Amino acid sequence: MNSIIVAKFGGSSLADSQQFAKVKKIIESDNRRRYIIPSAPGKRDRKDHKVTDLLYMCQQLAAHNLSFDEVYNIVKKRYMDICSDLSLSFGIEDILDEIRGEIIKGASKDYAASRGEYLNGLILSHYIGYEFIDASELILFDESGKFDADATYNRIESSLSQVQKAVIPGFYGIMPNGAIKTFSRGGSDITGSIIARGINAEVYENWTDVSGFLMTDPNIVKNPRPIEEITYKELRELSYMGASVLHEEAIFPTKETGIPIIIKNTNAPEEKGTMILSDISPISHHGTITGIAGKKDFTVISIEKTLMGSDKSFFRKLMTIMETNDIAIEHMPSSIDSISLVISNSELNSKLQRVIEEIRIYCNPDSIICYPNMALIAVVGRGMIKTKGISAKVFTALAKEGINIRMITQGSSELNIIVGVENADFENAIRAIYEAF
Repeated sequence: MNSIIVAKFGGSSLADSQQFAKVKKIIESDNRRRYIIPSAPGKRDRKDHKVTDLLYMCQQLAAHNLSFDEVYNIVKKRYMDICSDLSLSFGIEDILDEIRGEIIKGASKDYAASRGEYLNGLILSHYIGYEFIDASELILFDESGKFDADATYNRIESSLSQVQKAVIPGFYGIMPNGAIKTFSRGGSDITGSIIARGINAEVYENWTDVSGFLMTDPNIVKNPRPIEEITYKELRELSYMGASVLHEEAIFPTKETGIPIIIKNTNAPEEKGTMILSDISPISHHGTITGIAGKKDFTVISIEKTLMGSDKSFFRKLMTIMETNDIAIEHMPSSIDSISLVISNSELNSKLQRVIEEIRIYCNPDSIICYPNMALIAVVGRGMIKTKGISAKVFTALAKEGINIRMITQGSSELNIIVGVENADFENAIRAIYEAF
């Protein structure tokens, strides 16, 4: 494996000239940081705007033949100020005017949004003295707009073997017809992971405004403990339940080759951060959990039917109803004569009555009962595997707080326990479980 670090810096890490100075110091502190992936400038304070949001707005206004100069001037001033503060002069104004011209001519949404990373990449490359390589030269999509992994990795390998140090903007790549294509929001994380995989890096650093993952939400639990190590699988479970620091698709490229990802804080680089490791690394913490995450606002549709299991078409009919109504099911706990569908309210929208009616018609159940205002909490950790008493600890903690458990489900991997509680009990439940461990 190469002794190379790929470092991605998020929007908060590159929001203004002071943040750029911190980033430069971090890069220069370790000469293995050879490939740098910048995001577009993020918010400097709560009232501020992300540059990507402003660029989307410019494109939208232009598409409706409305003037977008007022918004674009905010973007322009942001970049001009950064360059001025860092004493950089490389024709940034001309580049900004050129981008404005492309938007006037009807540039795509993806093109407009990608310019935030493109411009930040140009500035950072001039500031730290690294070569600038446009992501459109490396990150390739196929004709259907799907990421073309094989072609991209071949391109990265052949191109970057000739380049000692480079800044490569995150978030976008190119289609076969030359059109710019972006990943979903937060996609700079994915670009960094792809570059790390393409050059077989020693580690992929993801620099943000937090010191890695915490055991649970700091808005619910005061000063929760940091997670020093987490596996890809544990991270997927926690991300799925709403814990977000890293774009969840960013782990796939590095997971294939076992490249560790480390989440670090640009504003506190001395802090350890969280290391994301391959799933085969040894378990060093039997009997403990890694983290707790959860989401509110679910509805449970509970269906009862005697001898349900002997009706071989029952489950197929039920799934067909969900599929034809374009509804994703989060969980499906069942017993001998009943099954519960746990569905996010955002999936149901106004479809609930129609779905209930269709279940009555096609599945002929004995009863259907709906339970709204449910929250799901996931207790996740490899340390739980084959450990006696973990479930008891969770349920005792909730019982002590007088919290009624409405649903329990455990994955076959023993990696997680999911409990359903009332929305109103959500925060108390998370605090109780956290204190128990």
